[in-house]
Amino acid sequence: MLIDALLLQLGYNATLVAIGATLLGVSAGVTGTFLFLRKRALVSDAISHATLPGVCLAFILMASFGGDGRNLVGLLLGSAVSASAGLWCLNWLTRNTRLAEDAAIGSVLSVFFGFGIVLLTVIQTLGVGRQAGLEGFLLGSTAGMLWADAMVIAVGGAVTLLLILLIRRPMTLVAFDPEYAAARGLPVSKIDMAMMGLVMAVTVVGLKIVGLILIVALLIIPAVTARFWTERSDYVVLLAGLAGGLSAYIGAAMSASAPNLPTGPIIVLMSFALFLFSLLFAPNRGVLAAVLRHFRFQRRVHLRQGLLALAQGQPIYEKLTLRLLRNGGLVRADGVATDKGKARAAKALRDERRWAVVRSDQAHEAAAALYDGLRQIESVLTQDQITEIDRHIGGPKEVLA
Repeated sequence: MLIDALLLQLGYNATLVAIGATLLGVSAGVTGTFLFLRKRALVSDAISHATLPGVCLAFILMASFGGDGRNLVGLLLGSAVSASAGLWCLNWLTRNTRLAEDAAIGSVLSVFFGFGIVLLTVIQTLGVGRQAGLEGFLLGSTAGMLWADAMVIAVGGAVTLLLILLIRRPMTLVAFDPEYAAARGLPVSKIDMAMMGLVMAVTVVGLKIVGLILIVALLIIPAVTARFWTERSDYVVLLAGLAGGLSAYIGAAMSASAPNLPTGPIIVLMSFALFLFSLLFAPNRGVLAAVLRHFRFQRRVHLRQGLLALAQGQPIYEKLTLRLLRNGGLVRADGVATDKGKARAAKALRDERRWAVVRSDQAHEAAAALYDGLRQIESVLTQDQITEIDRHIGGPKEVLA
């Protein structure tokens, strides 16, 4: 059943949902990357919650004039107006009061969302049927999605991606270093507003599939996921779009294969699954890579201490140290150093004495700052500098057997 859903073989409606969700996931992942890099992730939460009053007011207006209150375009336009008002309130509070941005976000989020819940209750009393199905905008609802609905989502996602492509360079610069961007003459405040406008567009488009409560997850989680895999901002953008699209596609397919599962929450859970995989298995920043680095560092420390002990004729009691020395052919089974071990031990002891000279000489202050007990001195100093240090410490010392 799931295979059929992944291959778009479960019917017209399921195919529409999968395509629309994928386009939304790509645009949300790409857009959310700039928000994440700008360290303004919570702004998307305020914007998403601010859409609810607009949805409700748009329904009331359309129903009052005899129109179809559930018309998706009208509801999205209403949510866009409401989200714009919330974004304006957030910026005004941040710039004209002493409120920090997080406090302003909390204020706007709670007030707009509370007002939206009140309007939902009012709509319920209008006799137009079970809140007119508007509760689906809280967590998303793809049941009965029409071709027109899918086209609205697809066009909205495509336009958002096009706008990001046009202004991605100034947005990247502002996200990383707004002061430098301002020094170069870029209008930082306008670029910030454009960034927030793109977030608002994705939020509005995603209401039908993910809902206003969960859209923030689709904006932020793919960007965080991509950050585990690369240090380059352009790659983060691409990987975030890929992660968002993939999680949305698989989530929509799973929801279609098991109709009782809600699409929006499943998409968010799939996005979290990709995040968890990246957290554990990313090659440089993942947990597994960090654990392996720790073990490699620990082995290097034990090997270094073992070599120094050999050079100074000290007994070695640590089992791991002895095992590492034996595995490297540096000591025999009875703990006596081999010729190779004696040479390595002499080199380790001599490097320690070289480092001692470097750390005590202000002329080598920059090199001394790199000392960590494991770094090869040849990677820091030139051969001429090492030769000069050797003149101070004398000839090589013999290893005590």
